[in-house]
Amino acid sequence: MSSSVTPRRRMSGIGRVLVVVYGILALGAFGRSLVQIIERFDHAPLAFTLSAVSATVYIVATLALIFAGSRVWYRVAWVTISFELVGVLVIGTLSLIRPDLFPEATVWSFFGMGYLFIPLVLPFLGIWWLVKHPPVTSDSTKDAAVQVAS
Repeated sequence: MSSSVTPRRRMSGIGRVLVVVYGILALGAFGRSLVQIIERFDHAPLAFTLSAVSATVYIVATLALIFAGSRVWYRVAWVTISFELVGVLVIGTLSLIRPDLFPEATVWSFFGMGYLFIPLVLPFLGIWWLVKHPPVTSDSTKDAAVQVAS
């Protein structure tokens, strides 16, 4: 009797919600940084550059989560989401203790307060999701098939 194991869908439930939220944040951060850079870059170059960096991180993280079934994209997801977490913690802290560095808010200022603290919560959810949903490889599928057959 042969047994086949079908890998569970990665983009269901919380995974789908994460991708949607990351996508919305990517669009919001990109739009915000583009307008800020075009209209008044000389007023707050550090803040506006950091907003552009965060937009790039959110765009890459969104793609990485969509394609995280691949080992390469899974690693990219870990890197971008970890970078995001460090960024929001560092910039959030700096914006509190050295507000003079940020005459205008970034996406990560005050831990994402301008975005309802979603930038603070999102990387923790992303890391949790990555831990719970490692990429399915042919070896792990084969091991699962052996366990099911036993």
